[in-house]
Amino acid sequence: MKRMMKFLLAAGLVVAFIGCKINYSFTGASISPDVKTYSILDFPNRAKLVNPNLSNYFVEKLREKFTRQTSLNYLDEGGDLEFEGTISQYDVQPVSIKAGTDEASMNRLTIKISVKFTNRKNSEQDFESEFSAYADFDSSQLLSDVEDNLIEQIIKEIIDDIYNKSVANW
Repeated sequence: MKRMMKFLLAAGLVVAFIGCKINYSFTGASISPDVKTYSILDFPNRAKLVNPNLSNYFVEKLREKFTRQTSLNYLDEGGDLEFEGTISQYDVQPVSIKAGTDEASMNRLTIKISVKFTNRKNSEQDFESEFSAYADFDSSQLLSDVEDNLIEQIIKEIIDDIYNKSVANW
């Protein structure tokens, strides 16, 4: 009789564990199980000052983020999650002036990207937002000398913000 009780208890625990499914992600993403694909459409550069590589670089880095941190499959278009938009700002402004002069001591590169996010499985999560970030650099440096590093830093921040708003629900 004791053997039968142990067997029934063990069988009950196995059934309970099999019947329970817990989804946990270390990337912060809370993606519905019915979402399987994502698409990233072109992000044309509509800024007054245009970096000719920025659009492709941004799309490539956004795609890398979703490939690395989700199990979603990429489609050229028509994904369950879809991103589209424009690069709306790319400019350099002085942010601090040298004492006793009219010269800038620091400049700021700012990038702003307008994003339309569509979740075809849950339209309540759709949004249209602008994401912006900047990086400062010493005015003694030419933008062309520091531009690649600044863009990398700025785009990483913008992509993290887009990722968090679209699938981490932050």
